[in-house]
Amino acid sequence: MLSASKQAVSAHAAPTKAASQQAVPQGLSQRVLSPKEPNWQAVSFKHQNLSKTLRAWLLDPGSLTQKLIDRSKGQLRVEVLQQRIQRPHLSEYQALKLNTHRWAVVREVVLYGNDIPWVCARTVIPLSTLKGSLRRLHYLGNRSLGEALFADPTMRRQGLQLAVIKPHHLPKSSHQFTSGWGRRSLFFLKNKPLLVCEIFLKNLTESTDE
Repeated sequence: MLSASKQAVSAHAAPTKAASQQAVPQGLSQRVLSPKEPNWQAVSFKHQNLSKTLRAWLLDPGSLTQKLIDRSKGQLRVEVLQQRIQRPHLSEYQALKLNTHRWAVVREVVLYGNDIPWVCARTVIPLSTLKGSLRRLHYLGNRSLGEALFADPTMRRQGLQLAVIKPHHLPKSSHQFTSGWGRRSLFFLKNKPLLVCEIFLKNLTESTDE
């Protein structure tokens, strides 16, 4: 994470062409690799031992946003923890097939259902994706990314991976949450990639209220 003293890019400020071309934008951290990243793995037979409830969340191909809206009876809200231009983690570069000198908009949010934290999400959007009509992804504010993704007729998704998520994998401001499992996958809008990671908190997955 960038320190508070580093210059953050406002959720209302568009990334510039100059920023996308710079190898090392001024005032931004050069740290690439998180000290401890989750061990992301493709879905396989060994995940069959997960509970039915957990598998239903992790493997659902539909819109997570819509599923949370339905579960909360419309009482879903998004809290933006940060949105900055920075260098992704090493595994994120690899997943996006992005050269390690490239920069991206990294957005971290918590999704609350009925004011209970249910999901932490991290989205990595290469600056090269934020062109033309896709610049709108930079102006989501407190709206859910999922709504924009699943409303786009050009959207396709691939490369689902799962991982056990420990508290230190969460954003610093979310370490108090009890995490469990997460998933991430590549989305393409107009053939432009972005990486979405969703961490399911135990407040959601251990609830018996279906």
